[in-house]
Amino acid sequence: MSATRKKPPARAPEETRSKLVEAAGKLFNSVGYFGTDSNRIAREAGYAPGTFYVHFADKREIFLEVYRGWVSSEWQAIAAAIAPEKGADARSLEHVPEKWKPVFRKGHATGQESLSLRIAQAVLRHHREWRMFRKSLRALTVTDERVHQARVAQRARQIAQTSELLRARGVTQTPARIYANLLLFEILCDAVADGDTATLGLKERDILVRLAADVDALLEPGRAKPRMARAKSRGGNG
Repeated sequence: MSATRKKPPARAPEETRSKLVEAAGKLFNSVGYFGTDSNRIAREAGYAPGTFYVHFADKREIFLEVYRGWVSSEWQAIAAAIAPEKGADARSLEHVPEKWKPVFRKGHATGQESLSLRIAQAVLRHHREWRMFRKSLRALTVTDERVHQARVAQRARQIAQTSELLRARGVTQTPARIYANLLLFEILCDAVADGDTATLGLKERDILVRLAADVDALLEPGRAKPRMARAKSRGGNG
């Protein structure tokens, strides 16, 4: 008599859901929202197609779940850039091309300015890593009202988180000012990630300087104008 084959242990619902979201994120960021479907997402996660609908109503719902995770991971990247670390000033130049490093060492010599550069680099890096996903997000925001409303809700979340961070540093900024900063970062980082700025002949160094100057304006409003003037003189007209 042959031994009874044991069934593999069932995965917890939370684990299954997490694996589906992870698989969806990879696919949305490689082939885009319209390049995949629920069956492919389920198979990518290692499940039968029907498993998808146990956890999500449709592809849009899991896309929005990925988006919420994207916002959280961006905030974690910003928090890591802010966290005081030994040698952080040196590491803030890791992803700057060698020929640009003297410009940043001169222009961001103080701890505050180095912090601003680290934040700008962290956000740009995050947008680069999720370039295709961001393309789908922008397209769906225009054509799908539920995605549009979800994006507005996440921006409200980002404004609240930024406001809380600033208050912890003794700085008060209006929601409108924070929102303007958020939009500037989104537009410029997406443009760099998509290669638009390179096509226009704009230097990434100058974009980073501009973003860092805007972070300065948030963190220390009273010193924003002098720093912006220095940033413009360093960045040139390119």
